[in-house]
Amino acid sequence: MAEVTRQASLGVLVTGNSYRNPHLLADMARTVDHISGGRLILGIGAGWYERDYREYGYRYGTMRERLDELELALPVIKERLAKLNPAPVRGRIPILIGAGGEKVALRIVAEHADIWNSLGEPELIARKGRVLDEWCERIRRDPGEIVRSVLILDPELVERADEYLEAGVTDLLVAVRAPDHDTAPLERPIEWRDCRGTRSTDPRRR
Repeated sequence: MAEVTRQASLGVLVTGNSYRNPHLLADMARTVDHISGGRLILGIGAGWYERDYREYGYRYGTMRERLDELELALPVIKERLAKLNPAPVRGRIPILIGAGGEKVALRIVAEHADIWNSLGEPELIARKGRVLDEWCERIRRDPGEIVRSVLILDPELVERADEYLEAGVTDLLVAVRAPDHDTAPLERPIEWRDCRGTRSTDPRRR
């Protein structure tokens, strides 16, 4: 995808932290970033899909253990990205963290993410966004530095796009499902985008 496209931002939404050594993951991200000409977003999360862990022999552990491992890995990833030679094309690859837990996961987002991604209806996202703002305040980070994004699995939720905007979301991501990869669910959000526009002037956030 990085090689055959020219403008779209791309990345995995999201890779499980447990699947790879953090140094290796950073180097892989840098490689894809170069192939794409600097369009990669590094999407990462604590991991949740137990079948993957069973199939590949990874230790599944508890959700808290996987979050602790993610928290340890993120500084390593950042440090590795900062010293790779050649460096990422833009100098710095944006890190997207997929998370929803209010006690631990959103604290990790506040500390490390450039982009936050979650799931849910606008009311839930608004509440979690307030929790994220509180974590940012505790660590003295400007919450405006973190892009808010939502993955929409139910096409009906596209009709509530304006409510997501009111909740602080700037990136609406709509799932296209296997095996047929029907792109029809994308027609409504594209129409909404073209009619309503977006708050952001950053092309990555459109």
